[in-house]
Formats: sequence, structure tokens, C-alpha cells
Amino acid sequence: MFELIRRKIHIVGLAVVLLTGIFFRLPHDAFSGPANPLHVLEFLHPKPGMEWLGVDEGLYRGYVIDLSRIGVTSYPLIVDHYISLQERLSGSILPPVRFLYIFAAYLWHLVFGTEALAALHNVASLFSVLTLILSGVFAWRLKGRGFALGVMALMSCAPMQIHMSQHAFVDGFFAFWALLCLWLLWENLQTPRHPGWLIAYALSLSLLVLTKENSFFVFVAIVAIIALNHWLRLGAVTRELLVSTAVGPLLGLVVLILLAGGVDVLITTYRLSVTKNYNVTYAVLTGDGPWYRYLVDLLLVSPLVLLLALGTVFRLDLSKKPEIYLTVFIAASYCIMCNIKYGMNLRYTNMWEMPLRVLALNQIVTLTAFSKYRVWLAAAVVAAIAATELRQYYILFVQHPIYEPVTHLLMRALDILKYPAPP
Repeated sequence: MFELIRRKIHIVGLAVVLLTGIFFRLPHDAFSGPANPLHVLEFLHPKPGMEWLGVDEGLYRGYVIDLSRIGVTSYPLIVDHYISLQERLSGSILPPVRFLYIFAAYLWHLVFGTEALAALHNVASLFSVLTLILSGVFAWRLKGRGFALGVMALMSCAPMQIHMSQHAFVDGFFAFWALLCLWLLWENLQTPRHPGWLIAYALSLSLLVLTKENSFFVFVAIVAIIALNHWLRLGAVTRELLVSTAVGPLLGLVVLILLAGGVDVLITTYRLSVTKNYNVTYAVLTGDGPWYRYLVDLLLVSPLVLLLALGTVFRLDLSKKPEIYLTVFIAASYCIMCNIKYGMNLRYTNMWEMPLRVLALNQIVTLTAFSKYRVWLAAAVVAAIAATELRQYYILFVQHPIYEPVTHLLMRALDILKYPAPP
């Protein structure tokens, strides 16, 4: 009887957390209009402070419009136009080889008939919801259903996750595929030579490559996990897993080459994108800094989650396999990301959101273990942190029109920096 009650409470909790997360991830336009049945909830849904069109959003919209006009088979023409335009510009603009996000918005446009920008927003919102659900599934497989509920509760109010869902950013979309790859790698380590897990893992890596060039960071982290498994004993590394790890990205790369119109065209596209980025004044002023830049930005946006996660990291031992697995993923990708010249941006850390919250929840469970009411105490702490996270989102992205979450804008929104400066 007691187990049945606990199961019902857990189901209700999951439903509440999921509905809360979905609500905050819906585009604000979904609540607009007096004839809209959701209009009565509009006052509860925080409207982003940034209401004008962002530079990235305008470029993605243009790519979706071009794709709708000429079709997928003529995609090399879009890439050629990008190259001719980028060669004339002094600064970098984002390339059309971030294909999967553009293609998903194109499909949304075809199915629902929405305008290109609205389609991009809706895709970003949908995949933020899917990331929330995937976080729960992954956490369940790592640590059980109790952890799944706690991680989903923390993810439902994660400021950067909500921010990604309200704008046409590729990074939230990318975070879903990165997290999917990370989960499927874990499943293959635990269940070696399973055909279903191997195929899903290889395909997820292929789709990740088609999403954004940041897939290189994820691939490095995956290789690090596999290489360190000899000492960490996270699972079984088989020949089939190694083949899938190599074939998956290679398949995605082949598709990218076909979409670009050739190997030389794809190389030129990436070369122009990277080298011209060094000339963008905004990137030089905001995308630079020391190796701990990401720690500073994460501390500004999600201070409690970061501090609790670091608490778990300092207590790691070889018995904590899931925590070691997620820590290696964050650390390996961090080492690459913090060394990209003029390329540091908090948006790129969206793929760490779920791993950080698993580590944070582990520390919460440890700190509340002294009480005989530890489950309820841990639940109360999680609810309090989720509320503070939602407050952080409101301050940073609703009260202030922050589009790019760079350090000086975050510090100004939090009143750490004040303008005009005192005499």
C-alpha cells in the first residue's frame, strides 16, 4: 500500500513538473490574442524583454525562406551564396551548414504553414520540451525514478533552457542531440553489443554533426569517456561501440558534404566562418576571457546549481559511476570550449544543463541524508532552488532585454555593474 501511494505521488509530481516546464517553454505568442483559449494564462507567462529580431534569428529565417523557395536538392546554392557573401564581409555570419535546425523549421513551415521565423521559434520551443523529457529519461536510467523527478524539476525552471525556447537559437536544439548522444553512449556501455542501442547511438551522432560545428566538442568528450573507461570502469567498450562512434559522425559528415556541394566547399565554409569571426568586434569584446569564464557566467545565471554540482565533483570516488561519467563529459568538452579564441558564450553550455543538475541533486541528497524526512526535505530544497532559478530567468531575460548572455550584460542585470559609473 505504501509503495502504491509513493508511486502515485511520483506520477503526480512528474505530471506537475512536466506541465510546468512545458508552460514556460511555450513561445509567448502562443498566449496572444483574445480569441486564443490560452489567453487567460498570458499574465502568468513571462514575456521576454528582448522583443526585436536578433542577428542570428534573421539569418536563420533567411535560410529557411531560401530552402522553402528552392528545395533541399538545391541546397548547395544556399551554401554558395553564403560563401560569396562571407568573402565580401569583414566579420563572420553564421553558416547554412547548421542544416538540421534549418531543415526542421522548413518541415514545420511545410506542415503547419507558419512563417519562417515562427517555425524556428516553435522548433526551438519543441526541442527544449524534448530536452526536458529526455533529461528525465536519462536521469531515470542513471539513478532511478526519484532522481528523474528531481532532475526534471530543476530542468523545468532552468533559466538558459527557457531562454533558448523563446528565441530562434540553435543551441537549445543542439543540446537535445548532444544529450541524446550522451545517454545512448551510457546505454551502450551498460548493454554492450545491443543492435538497437548501437544503431540509435550512431544515428544520433550523425544528426549531431548535421546540427552545428560544436559537435566536435561533444565528440571529443565522448572519445575522452571511452578512453578513460579503462581506468574508470564505467561499462564495456566493445569493437562495435568503437565502430559506431566512428561511423556515426562520418555519415553525418558525408551528408554535409553532399549538402554543401563538395569537400572543398564545406572546408571553405568553415574556414571563412572561423577566420572572419576574429574580426567581429562584438566577438572580440564579449567572447574572450580566461579558462574559468564559463564558471563565472554559470555562477551568474544558476549559482546554486553550479555550487552544488561542484560539491559533488569534490566528493567523487570510483563507486559513483553516473556522476563520474557526467563529470568527464563536462570537463572534456570544457577543456576544448574554453580555448576557442573569441568563441566563448554561455549559450554553448546548454548541453551541460542536465549533467550539472544531476550532480547538484546528488549533493542535495547527500546534505539532507541526516533527516528521517530526507525525501521530503530534499524535495523542498529542490522546489526552492527551482523557484530561485525561475526568478533568475525573470530578472535576466524578462526585466532586461538580454539576447546574448554575455558576462557584462548578466552582471548589469544583477546590479553587480551599475551605469553610469560612480565618480
